[in-house]
Amino acid sequence: MIEIKLSLEQAVSQLEQYTDSARIDAEVLLAHVLLKTRTYLYTHPELKLSKQQWLTFQQLIARRSLGTPVAYLTGTREFWSLPLRVNEKTLIPRPETELIVELTLALMGNQAHARLLDLGTGSGAIALALAKERADWNITACDYSEDALRTAQENAARLEINNIRFYHSNWFSHITEPKTFHVIVSNPPYIAANDPHLAQGDVRFEPQQALVSAKEGLYDIEHIIKHSLARLTEDGLLLIEHGYGQKTPVTSMLNDYGYNDVKSWQDWQGNDRVSGGRKINS
Repeated sequence: MIEIKLSLEQAVSQLEQYTDSARIDAEVLLAHVLLKTRTYLYTHPELKLSKQQWLTFQQLIARRSLGTPVAYLTGTREFWSLPLRVNEKTLIPRPETELIVELTLALMGNQAHARLLDLGTGSGAIALALAKERADWNITACDYSEDALRTAQENAARLEINNIRFYHSNWFSHITEPKTFHVIVSNPPYIAANDPHLAQGDVRFEPQQALVSAKEGLYDIEHIIKHSLARLTEDGLLLIEHGYGQKTPVTSMLNDYGYNDVKSWQDWQGNDRVSGGRKINS
């Protein structure tokens, strides 16, 4: 049968007309089939694939050629160094979202036994990362999608992270306890329904209800900003991820609803990505 080196070369050639990440995609998919690391592929280039391995690899390359995200093909995506299970019912965690984790730890790191709420947890990425970093924090995570919530719970169990309570809830609707939180974080839907990016790249395959929001992508963000006031402790922190062009309307909302210390932060690409503020003290 065909060797690893030639298998990769052929796969890259097939994928180059469909994606700018052809080599990385091919390496990740072949490593997945072989249950090895990408480094292994280059330390054992002469190793021959079995017939079944070759067929499986070809099937994955064909699906990738049609646009299916690599994370859905392998069923995993790394976030904050955690190997998370993902599927077509969850968004694919992205490096930009790690900014919320970084900010929460930086701004609330001295708060012992903090109560934190992750709204729209999806695969559980943000909640799991924070729970892993702060075992003393009491974390609540919710999602409107029962399928996504099930994936988050499975990730928590597999990673043996036990300081998260999961709720099936449309934002705050079924979060009864605790009544208030020191921190509320969210990566909500924030793409407008007519945004051309919805027809491009991996986004085409991701759940639309986790991506699209009314009012030019701002409906859910405003809902969270408005209703978080009643659920935050005094001086409690709200952090929301948003689109790179939404800084101005989001910070305006935060100011209009009466938040203190309103700020925005840029992601690793230099795009405005997260905005937040604190509840006004009585």
